[in-house]
Amino acid sequence: MNTSDFIYTPTNKSVEKISFTWQTPSNIALVKYWGKSNPQIPKNASISFTLNNCHTITTIDFEKKSSNNIEFELFFEGKKKDDFKPKIAKFFERILAYCSYISEYSMVINSENSFPHSSGIASSASGMSAIAMCLMSLEKVLNPTISEDFFNKKASFLARLGSGSASRSIEGPLVVWGEHPEIEESSDLFGVKFPYKIHPVFENYQDAILLVDKGEKQVSSTVGHNLMHNHPYAENRFKQANENLSILSKILQNGEIKEFINLVESEALTLHAMMLTSNPYFILMKPNTIEIINKIWEYRAENNSNICFTLDAGANVHVLYPENEKDSIDQFIKDILSKYCQKNQYICDVLGFGPKKLQY
Repeated sequence: MNTSDFIYTPTNKSVEKISFTWQTPSNIALVKYWGKSNPQIPKNASISFTLNNCHTITTIDFEKKSSNNIEFELFFEGKKKDDFKPKIAKFFERILAYCSYISEYSMVINSENSFPHSSGIASSASGMSAIAMCLMSLEKVLNPTISEDFFNKKASFLARLGSGSASRSIEGPLVVWGEHPEIEESSDLFGVKFPYKIHPVFENYQDAILLVDKGEKQVSSTVGHNLMHNHPYAENRFKQANENLSILSKILQNGEIKEFINLVESEALTLHAMMLTSNPYFILMKPNTIEIINKIWEYRAENNSNICFTLDAGANVHVLYPENEKDSIDQFIKDILSKYCQKNQYICDVLGFGPKKLQY
């Protein structure tokens, strides 16, 4: 598919007033993407676990209007958020060519997260994907003939134009974004569900998110991505990521959990190495991030455990582990790792299966 396939063709159907509510998940990349070109095209393919408990719930009220301009109000967790509006306005401008109907409706957007905003839990992924799902619900009413497959692909396509990682929040439990020769139907334009059967050891995989720092990141992901343009190690990194995705694809199918641990942790540290070696350079990890990593390594060695970690573009640590170790590792997190979290807070999550429609 190419971009022209997603251009909306007006129909005779119209609706005066309608509302949709979607719950869409965040995701955590196992093979990271860091670096992109316009408009939101990744420099390498990535793959992520779709989460379940870390999600955004968004309602959009649409009301037909006479003027032909983009008009919306935005409320986040019950409060008007004008400081979020420029990003959403830019998103609407990007997608207008594909969703011309948005200029025909005034929109009131109400959104809330189940986790702290802007703290490295990919709030933009769940937030932008939720808006995309609401928009596609309106498009489905205006054009009932569109298929579920097209609905999801276009939702991912639209979400990507708001936040690259949002393209991976439309399906589950594993999603690939970025064209890759070994992943069927993979595309730079939208995310696709991992097309192969995963080994049972990776089913119901657990992800405990340790909230080391719930504050807003010092350097936004957008700024970080842009620093890859003249990065001395960028091209090697993009090549490495695509090779790692080939390796991880086989690991996920064959159940090679020790190899999974090694690759996932290496990917997390490589992501932050790119930040450390950019110009200007920056550090998003905190001292307690390092403490947690060392405690995980100690626990793994002492208990012959399959616990591991990954990091997003922030200080928080995602602790990944198979379901058969849930009880013991949950206790380890409670007794030891939670001490390194702000106010001892962490979120227990598990692989999820994508968005849920809550209201029509």
